[in-house]
Amino acid sequence: MSAIARRFGDNLARHRRRVDLSQEELSIMASLHRTEISQIERGQRLCRIDTLVKLKCSLDVSADDLLAGIAWSPGDYRPGGFGAMEEG
Repeated sequence: MSAIARRFGDNLARHRRRVDLSQEELSIMASLHRTEISQIERGQRLCRIDTLVKLKCSLDVSADDLLAGIAWSPGDYRPGGFGAMEEG
């Protein structure tokens, strides 16, 4: 279970409870299976972008609300370059 999956699941569960929906009710509204909601909330599964859109619209929250606390730091960029090859 990744830290990202746990954070997203916590955010989802918090917003679902805030609007007083059960996992079953949210699954119906979002056209998802209840076990998928459960797995996402427990951090056992990351959702696809279409699932994110279904969840945010069903809960009437922004994607930023569901992604709160999740950040990306880009790695170093090392440009390539050409060099002379040794013949041999």
